[in-house]
Amino acid sequence: MSDTKLLQPKENKMGTQPIWKLIITLSLPMVVSMIIQALYNVIDSLFVASISPEQLEFNAVNLSFAAQNLIIAVATGTGVGINALLSKSLGEKNFERAEKIARNGVFLALCSYIVFLALGLTLIGPYMKIMTDNPQVIEYGKQYLFICYIGSFGIFGEIVMERLMISTGKTYLAMITQATGAIINIIFDPIFIFGCGMGVRGAALATVLGQIVAFGVAIILNRKFNKDIHLSFRKFRPDSKIIGKIYAIGVPSIVMASIGSVMNIILNNILYSFAAPTGLYAQNAFGAFFKLQSFILMPIFGLNNGLVPLIAYNYGAQKRKRMISAMLIGGGAAVSYMVMGLAAFELFPRQLAGMFIEIPAALDIAVYTLRIAALSFVFAGICIVMGSVFQALGKSIFSMFTSIARQLVVLVPAAYLLAKTGDVNNVWWAFPIAEIMSLIMSVLFFIIVYKKTISNIPE
Repeated sequence: MSDTKLLQPKENKMGTQPIWKLIITLSLPMVVSMIIQALYNVIDSLFVASISPEQLEFNAVNLSFAAQNLIIAVATGTGVGINALLSKSLGEKNFERAEKIARNGVFLALCSYIVFLALGLTLIGPYMKIMTDNPQVIEYGKQYLFICYIGSFGIFGEIVMERLMISTGKTYLAMITQATGAIINIIFDPIFIFGCGMGVRGAALATVLGQIVAFGVAIILNRKFNKDIHLSFRKFRPDSKIIGKIYAIGVPSIVMASIGSVMNIILNNILYSFAAPTGLYAQNAFGAFFKLQSFILMPIFGLNNGLVPLIAYNYGAQKRKRMISAMLIGGGAAVSYMVMGLAAFELFPRQLAGMFIEIPAALDIAVYTLRIAALSFVFAGICIVMGSVFQALGKSIFSMFTSIARQLVVLVPAAYLLAKTGDVNNVWWAFPIAEIMSLIMSVLFFIIVYKKTISNIPE
């Protein structure tokens, strides 16, 4: 037996502590982190929206979302694969394999950055021209995305390092990391945007700086406090089998998030097809909704980040009752929170949208957007929790199929057909329609997973 194995604890807390307590201790720090992330995303947009009364900069940043989201999709998807695989190995007490997974995960982060660096140098201009024909918006978008792509090593490194901490149950360390990055972003946003007169470039620079600082903090916290993982690269060689397994779990998550970018591109083009200035107003309303919904969805993703390692660990340890308890408690928490989010959007849509949009005609569209699109929240909460089960059990392919069907097979065609009515407000009904379909598919896939996997685990 190696010295490394002798130093490891006999049982991680994820296999012994009460489930409700674990969900709170694992998920609460991540929920707080996600709220902080949502806060600085909103503040970032608020600063950009106030640069000029025409709000062309705000439009450019909104249209940049799909391209920027691809970076996050690859980073978080890879992180999901690392998270589930590493937690399962720890549950099996295979500590040597867990360390190999961690090292290969960091290697994949570096490879991903190199790819996006090349994309940032070549494809930003063509992308913006797909989104709009307004030359000013195109230029603002190019300025914003260029900095985001060149500095994307920060977000790749940050997310992988956070996943190493989350996989071992140290979500409070991940919270510290994310909070640090968010605070840096919030502090430097007004300094760069207004104080230095950099405009949208200042917003991008503040975002990238926050991510790089968070990456550095995550490295320090892992080395000092994460004793379950000994991250050493001496004589390191990439392991094709481990990389394959990481991507077997992570690629469906990457595809799911990337599909969101494809949906965003198509839907923005559908909205822009309406006669001016309605098309521009609708795009900004859509952007405002996406920023605001992050306050509702991001905490649920924080809950998801806590559930995945908890379920995966107990799956590896073959503890079925603990797995089911985690699913039920997590699902109840998600639905309760989403109901509160729905109430906020229905009761205060004008106040919420008014934080970003001042033009009366545009604000009227945004109010309708929030009220209708928010009807999808409750269904989405249930689907996200079931998605965490699929990820934890290595069945992320089910989440991928559901996401493809929701966003490309249902939402986009529904939005296109509703746009043909000539009323831009009808387009927003595509969101609840698509989410209901997603719920039906998620339930059917969960039944399959329960019968083939969960029910076969001994009590």
